[in-house]
Amino acid sequence: MEDKKRSIAILGSTGSIGTQALDVISQHPDRFEVYALTANNHAELLVEQARRFRPEMVVIANEAKYAFVKEALADLPMKVWSGSEAIAQVVQSQPIDIVLTAMVGFSGLKPTIEAIKAGKTIALANKETLVVAGELITELALHYRTPILPVDSEHSAIFQCLNGEGNNAISKIILTASGGPFRGYSVDELKKVTKTQALAHPNWNMGAKVTIDSATLMNKGFEMIEARWLFDVTPSQIEIVVHPQSVIHSMVQFEDTSVIAQLGQPDMRLPIQYALSYPERLNLNIQPLDFATLGSLTFEKPDTDKFRNLTFAYESVAKAGNMPCIMNAANEIAVASFLREEIGFLPMSDVIEYTMQKVSFLESPSLDDYFATDAEARMVATELIKRIK
Repeated sequence: MEDKKRSIAILGSTGSIGTQALDVISQHPDRFEVYALTANNHAELLVEQARRFRPEMVVIANEAKYAFVKEALADLPMKVWSGSEAIAQVVQSQPIDIVLTAMVGFSGLKPTIEAIKAGKTIALANKETLVVAGELITELALHYRTPILPVDSEHSAIFQCLNGEGNNAISKIILTASGGPFRGYSVDELKKVTKTQALAHPNWNMGAKVTIDSATLMNKGFEMIEARWLFDVTPSQIEIVVHPQSVIHSMVQFEDTSVIAQLGQPDMRLPIQYALSYPERLNLNIQPLDFATLGSLTFEKPDTDKFRNLTFAYESVAKAGNMPCIMNAANEIAVASFLREEIGFLPMSDVIEYTMQKVSFLESPSLDDYFATDAEARMVATELIKRIK
C-alpha cells in the first residue's frame, strides 16, 4: 500500500469520463487527490466539482465564462484560469502525478503533448490524440519515458491481457464492439434514424460525441488506430468483432493460438480506476458479473457495407501521414452537424469520404502540419455540409 496520494489532473472533468473519474476518486480519498480540473463550457458543473474536490487549479477553456467561474470560486484558495493555453500550462505543474486526458476531439492533442514533455503519467481517454498523431505521440512518450495508460475499456482490456506475458509475440488483437443501437438495421432504416435514437446506446453511458461515433462504428475505427500505436502492432493484426453483450471488453491471441480475454461489467469506472491505480486493483462499488445468470455471449462480423466509417479508418491508417487527421476532423464536423440535426445519419460517412479525397495529403507531417490539416479538413467538411443540408 502506498502512503502518498496520487495527485490527479482531469482534463475534461465535466464530461462523461471526467465525472466518472471523480466518482472513482471519491471512493478512494485515501489514495487520490484532485490537483486540477478543466472544462470547456460547462461552467456551473465545473464550479460544483471545484467546491466539492477543492483542487489547486481550475481552468475554463471558454474565456467568456471565466468571470462567472472566478466569482463563484472567489471564497476558495484556488487558482482560476481560462483559455486553451492555460490547460496546456496546468498539466506541467510539478505536484501532478497523473493527467487524465478526457477532453473530446482534436483539442486534447496539445495538452497531452505538454503533459508528456513534463513527464506526467498519461491516463489516456482522448482517443483522437493517437488517431491524429500516433507516431508523434509514441515517439515523444519514448523520448521522455512517459507511461501512457489506456482508459478506453477495450484498450484497458488488452493492456490487462498482456500483463505478465513478457515478450510473448501477439498473433492478433481482437477488439470487441457492441454494434451500437442500429446493429441489423437496413439502409432504408438507417436513412430515417434520429439523433435521439443514435444517442440511446444499448450498453454504455458515454458523452454525445463518442455515442454517435459508436453508432456509426467510427469509434471502433478510432480504437483500431489507437491499438496500433499503443501495442505496436500492424492494422492487419487487429480484428474487430461485434459482441452485443459488451461483457468481453477485448482479447489477445498469441502465437500458440491461446486467447486471453478481459471480462467485466460495461461500466467505464472500471478502466478509469485501473489506469489511476495501476498496478494495483482497488475495490469498486459496482455489481460483479454473475456467470450463472449471464446467459450466452455472441459474436459476429461488423457490416462495413452499411457502416462505412470502419473502412475509412483502415484506409486512413494504411495511407498514414496526415490522413487519419483528415478523417478525424471531418468526423468531428459531421457528428456536430448531425447532433444539430442539419444532416442525416448516413450523410456523415459521405462527408468523411469526400474530405479524405479533397484535403492535401502529407506523408510526413510535423506538429504544425497537423494543426493546418485539421483546419483545412474542417473547412472542406463544413462547406460540403452547407451544400447538402
